[in-house]
Amino acid sequence: MIDGLRARIEAAATDPVNLDPEAVKAVIALLDQGRIRVADKLQGQWEVHGWIQQAILQYFRVMDTCVMEMPPYTFYDKIPLKHDFETAGVRVVPTGTVRYGSFLERGCVVMPAFVNIGAYVGAGTMVDTWATVGSGAQIGKGVHLSGGVGIGGVLEPMGARPVIVEDGAFIGSRSIVVEGVIVEEEAVLGANTVLTASTNIVDVTGPEEVVHKGRVPARSVVVPGTRPKKFPAGTYEITCALIIGKRKASTDRKTSLNSVLREFALAV
Repeated sequence: MIDGLRARIEAAATDPVNLDPEAVKAVIALLDQGRIRVADKLQGQWEVHGWIQQAILQYFRVMDTCVMEMPPYTFYDKIPLKHDFETAGVRVVPTGTVRYGSFLERGCVVMPAFVNIGAYVGAGTMVDTWATVGSGAQIGKGVHLSGGVGIGGVLEPMGARPVIVEDGAFIGSRSIVVEGVIVEEEAVLGANTVLTASTNIVDVTGPEEVVHKGRVPARSVVVPGTRPKKFPAGTYEITCALIIGKRKASTDRKTSLNSVLREFALAV
């Protein structure tokens, strides 16, 4: 069935005349049920399914904008909201918004936050107040997205890697992760850390710096930083991120994260 749906979606991506509303809606239903996802980790590597990203884009084309009454709120949109959280074992606090076509595993908690279509959120993860999980973003199990965190979404170009936050990571308040950055297992980002595809993520724990881009290594403890860059007008400080240490085995559990933050004097 999946291969057949993929062929129909890809045919429409090549020629819009082939747009197939039935196939599009079937793919979004599978996303909503967690039976497929925008990206999967296979043999240690993340694989992006561009045809599913295409299906999401096509869904916006086949759906009509309509009034949605959810007293006391009124919406005017194309995408309905998820429902039946009790059966799913997911807690969503009032004004928390989770769009149809996203999937939350059992034990997730969504405060007054936003989870967009195509996102996947693992079991036991906290999406804290005013946090945003963008289209197609992949969030692992036991993750904490602190207040005001922005996890970027991406649906095009087809095959573009979404933001990925792996199991057990902690993303500090007001941090921003966009442009397909991968935050690997059990990494910790201090408050206000900004990561884009071009951000220098500098490991300063050894005798010489080691620079990463687009990836925070597993178990790293990261804080915002700056580094000088020369321009024709002079030398200025530009944003970077600093890896200042690694989490210890004693701080593996999310309940012990305060110990990590105290040890490295991080704000959350």
